[in-house]
Amino acid sequence: MAKYLLLKHYRGAPAAVNDVPMDQWTPAEISAHMQYMRDFAARLEGTGEFVDGQALAPEGTFVRYDGEGRPPVTDGPFAETKDLIAGWMVIDVDSYDRAVELAGELSAAPGAGGKPIHEWLELRPFLSEPPTITE
Repeated sequence: MAKYLLLKHYRGAPAAVNDVPMDQWTPAEISAHMQYMRDFAARLEGTGEFVDGQALAPEGTFVRYDGEGRPPVTDGPFAETKDLIAGWMVIDVDSYDRAVELAGELSAAPGAGGKPIHEWLELRPFLSEPPTITE
């Protein structure tokens, strides 16, 4: 099994086919989208492929270390960046092909007008440990 991170972007990814921003959706359209996401996760829980997932708020802050005895430096909340992560899901699947298949299915979540978004999802494998060589 291999773990993959599926990243949903508020913006920063290529435009979706149904590219109406979520803040312009009706409450019913948002509910349908969220239900699709819950149903998708529940189905993957049933197959043992779901690890975890969360939606993220658009606010956030970059933080970095600024030296011993100094407070961390902050920058945000992402005012000048084009890339915002809307949420993520971790899957544990048998192959890269299965990860691509599931990302494609998740991309079809409904959006404005109840039509599939066909959004681009970022699919990233988890970095695994290099093989140990013993003689």
